Amino acid sequence: MIPKILDSFALMAFFNDETGAQYIEDLILDAQEGKATLAICVVNLGEVFYSVSRSNSMQSAEKYIQQIREMPIEIVDVDWTLTRQAALYKTIGNISYADCFAAALAKLRNGEVITGDKEFKSLEKEIKIRWLK
Repeated sequence: MIPKILDSFALMAFFNDETGAQYIEDLILDAQEGKATLAICVVNLGEVFYSVSRSNSMQSAEKYIQQIREMPIEIVDVDWTLTRQAALYKTIGNISYADCFAAALAKLRNGEVITGDKEFKSLEKEIKIRWLK
């Protein structure tokens, strides 16, 4: 089973019922049944928090994070190995540093990033990407 690495784009699409929301919902249901493995880097979780805080409120952001914490999604803390790989991706890709952590997690776990964020295009030869449609 290939681990599915969520970036903030994927979770925001899910919460905002945007393109790919149904796919993310299906992944979450599969993970509840043990048919999928989901993970997100704590840095990308921080992106969800600040995005919701900016567009809504800090209270809304706290609710989103609580909902995510209740989902079958592993929240991965950052260590030097993950940080180093993220930094390497930052040097070769035209991609935000936060997104580099999702890419690094996918690389280190031999997983697949789930995203619709076009910034990941620069890393298509480095990692597996499942584009939300």
